[in-house]
Order: sequence, then structure tokens, then C-alpha cells
Amino acid sequence: MALLALLGGCTMIPNYHKPEAPVASVWPQGQSTGASGQDASALLQDWRSFYRDPVMQNLIATALKNNRDLRIAQQQTAAASSQFDIENAALFPTLNGTAGANIQKMNSHIWSLSRTDEPIYMRQYAVGFGVSAYEVDLWGRIRSASRASFDRYMASAFNQQVMRLSIISSVATAMLNWVANTQALAVTQAVLANRQHTYTLVKQTADVGTGTQLDVAEAEAALHDAETNLQLYTRQRAEALDQLTLLVGSPLPEATMQSMSTKASLNAVVAFPDVPEGLPSDMIARRPDIAASEGELRAANDDIGAARAEFFPKIQITAANGTASNNITRLFQSGMGAWSVAPQITVPLFDAGRLTAQLKQAHARKREDIARYERTIQSAFREVADALAGRETFIKQLTAQQASVSATQRQYTLALQRFKAGYDPYLATLIAQRGWYTAELAAITTQLQAMSNSITLYKALGGGWGEHLPSRSTSLSEHVL
Repeated sequence: MALLALLGGCTMIPNYHKPEAPVASVWPQGQSTGASGQDASALLQDWRSFYRDPVMQNLIATALKNNRDLRIAQQQTAAASSQFDIENAALFPTLNGTAGANIQKMNSHIWSLSRTDEPIYMRQYAVGFGVSAYEVDLWGRIRSASRASFDRYMASAFNQQVMRLSIISSVATAMLNWVANTQALAVTQAVLANRQHTYTLVKQTADVGTGTQLDVAEAEAALHDAETNLQLYTRQRAEALDQLTLLVGSPLPEATMQSMSTKASLNAVVAFPDVPEGLPSDMIARRPDIAASEGELRAANDDIGAARAEFFPKIQITAANGTASNNITRLFQSGMGAWSVAPQITVPLFDAGRLTAQLKQAHARKREDIARYERTIQSAFREVADALAGRETFIKQLTAQQASVSATQRQYTLALQRFKAGYDPYLATLIAQRGWYTAELAAITTQLQAMSNSITLYKALGGGWGEHLPSRSTSLSEHVL
């Protein structure tokens, strides 16, 4: 049996060749990977190196402990590991201890042992151990299935990393949304107070005859617009907090809420470090979703080996060793030993094309996984390229938007002065105020998009950048003898 087990070391798994990445070797023209500098050139290996805001770090750390989606992914990985152990166990015989008794009452006339009607009792007792239906893996069918299970376990482990990276990014984005809505709410409250004061002023001028009812109606409409926006940002702020609570996995402590309340604007959030210059496009190979997709591809390649082995004979061995006797008192006496060996060979002769269809199916699934692997790489390349394009444009857009805020603020100040002096109707002041308010909200949105784009780029690059790509956390040789 030991010799046969050693002979079972071969497999019929095809040689694995990693598909070429179907993307360009450089990023699209005009999309650099960042600016040089001390922060930019730092190698980021831990999420704390990128998410430097203390409040954000606290939220992310809590989410990594309590988030239920991450717990589900962890248990899925644990189940995949156990499934590999199950498949790997089939490589070795299962030794069972047995003990049994067989007592039969027979009619004596059947055996012509006696002419009396007295029954005959036949007894048999046995104690021992044995191997039942152990398959000798001469052609590597079980070993191929074990390797496939191992690669699927590794894919599950990488999928757990995908979930972890997604939760980190989602928590950071949810916090930024909460801060942005808090900032927009504060701006809206200031505008609402201003419009309330203006409405009172316009109504007074109309009452004394120096204003018109048209000005009153316009001021009242502007007041209600601000009240509408106040409820909008109040609701969005509450929804962002609910999303953050779900991601964190538990109600936010009072201390955390107090820390968050200090973030009155997006400028209060510690800025993210920039991406260093000259990162190659193969940096995306560090992404866990690509590694998971390749794990599934490796498993599909292993399945072909198992399907090939099905065409060859199967050798199964059943063996037992122990003692047996018809008298239980003599069961363990000398000379009561008993053993048996029952090898069996099964050769497939006719199966109506089932084995051939299984092999074709395995090849088709491998081709499917190749296409899925290539699509994953292409999607990753696009995500990074989009984030790089966003990084280039959001900086300039935010600069222009902040300049627009300053210009519209000056316009409103001048228009209000002219209205109070009686040179212009209230409509000009209202238009200027709306322009300033709109520019303020647009600046908040643009800044939020720029910061969220940095998070997207960090995630798209696989959660950081470094000199070396991560290797497999474990190898098959650590599990299989």
C-alpha cells in the first residue's frame, strides 16, 4: 500500500501558463501617477499610512473588528480551508477500528446435523481494524482535486482581502460624505439666516412703499429654497451616519461622535498622500481580486487533470486485520488471528460519452476563467486610469471652483450694497446670492469628489504601492505530504 501510494505522486494536470495581461504596459498618455516629494515617494504597505486622519483611522479599525460582511468573508475562507482538508484527506487511507458479533438461529434439518427439532445457534465474534475502499491515486485524480480545492481556498483568501479593502475604502468615503453634508448644512443654515433677514428687510421696504410686492415674493421664494435645502442636507447627513454605523458594525460611541463633530469641513480632514511618480501598469497585479481570479483559473486547470484521470482504471483496496472466534471467551487467545485483503480494479468501458463530456466541460470552464481573469485585469486597468484622469482634473477643477466662490461672494457683496443704497432692485441681489450659494455647494462637492477619487486610486492600486508584489500566503507543499 505504501508503494502504491508513492506511485500515486503523478498527476495529469496540464502545465499552467499565466495568461498575458491584455492591457498596455504604460498608463494612458497624459495620466501620470503622481508628483514627486517626500510623501509621494514613501512606500505604502499599511492602510494607516494612507488614511492618516485619527478619526478616520479609529472608524476603520473598529469596522475591521465588527463589520459583518468581513466576518462572512472570513468564515467563507475558513470553510474553503476545511474543504481542502477534506479533499486532501482522501490521499491517505482511513483506518477504522471494528468490533462485531453475528448470532444466527438455524433449523437443524437444513444442515442434516440432527433429526431433532432443536435449533442450532451459530455465533461469530470479531475485533480488529481495517481500511475500507481506499483508492490508490495512481493517475493523480484525487491529487488533482486536492490541488483544485487548495487553489480555490487561496482564491477565497484573496476575496477576503478584497472585502477588507472595500470596507476600508467604504468607511473612509462614508465619513467624507458625512463631513461634506455637515459642511453643506452649515453653509445652508448661514444662507437661510441671511435670507430670513433679507426677507424681513424687503417686506419692511414694501410696507413703507419704497419696495414692491414682486421683491417680497422673490425674497420669500429664496427663503423657502434655502429651507428645502436645509432638510435635504439634514437627511443626507443622517443617511451618511447610518451608512457609517452599518459599516462600522456597531453604534458609534459618544467619544467618536465628538471627534467627528470637530470635522466641520473637508479641510479639517487630514489630506491623503500623493501617488509617487513612475509606477508601472503591472502594479495592478498586486490587487487581491486579480489574485483571486487567477486562483480560480489555477483550480480550473487542476480540474482538467482530475477529468483526465477518470479515463484510467481505479484501484481500490479493502483490508482488515484482527481476531475472530465463535466463542467470545476465546476471542483473544492465541491462534485466533484473522486478516483479509480485497483489491478491486474498475476499468471504464462504456459510459455513453460521460467522461469525454466532463473533460470538455473542464476545458470550457478553464477558457471561461481565462476570459474572466483577463476581464478582471482590464477592469482594474480602467479603474486606475480613470482615477489618474480624475486626479489630474479634480485639482484644477477645485482651484477654478474656489476662485468662482471668491468672485461670486464679491458680486453678492456689491449687489447687496447697491440694493441697500437704492440703485438696483432686489432681483439683482437675489441672483448674486444664488450664484454665491451655488458656487459654495459646488466647491464642497468638487472637494468631496477629489478626496473620494484619491480613495478610489488607493483601492484601485490594490491598497498601496511598494517595491515587491505580495506572494501567496501559503503553498500546497505545506499541506500535502
